[in-house]
Amino acid sequence: EEQLVESGGGLVQAGGSLTLSCATSGFRFDRYGIGWFRQVPGKDREAVSCIDNNDGTTYVADSVKGRFTISSDNAKNTVSLQIHSLKNEDAAVYTCVKLQYCLDTRMGSVLGWGQGTQVTVSS
Repeated sequence: EEQLVESGGGLVQAGGSLTLSCATSGFRFDRYGIGWFRQVPGKDREAVSCIDNNDGTTYVADSVKGRFTISSDNAKNTVSLQIHSLKNEDAAVYTCVKLQYCLDTRMGSVLGWGQGTQVTVSS
């Protein structure tokens, strides 16, 4: 059974930092990409970042570029998303996804979803 399990969400003060993790199992990690979406109730889901575990290609959305960093640990089948200089607008449910691939301009097709982790930002 394929699984993607997020961790690391919580309450963080604006200006602070947070690292989200996506632990995966049940598939060949190095053959796929892993991405992160975020969603606020009432708004469209936003693709924020991804990494291709086959060749290391990364994508970071313009809206978060310079503050979000994605990395992958192929030995642990885990992807991390570091968020720096948190803003109120970063508050959302962050969900990691299994991707067909990740390009430096966009995500490939989504093949699987995690359950999501809530990030709350306090002013």
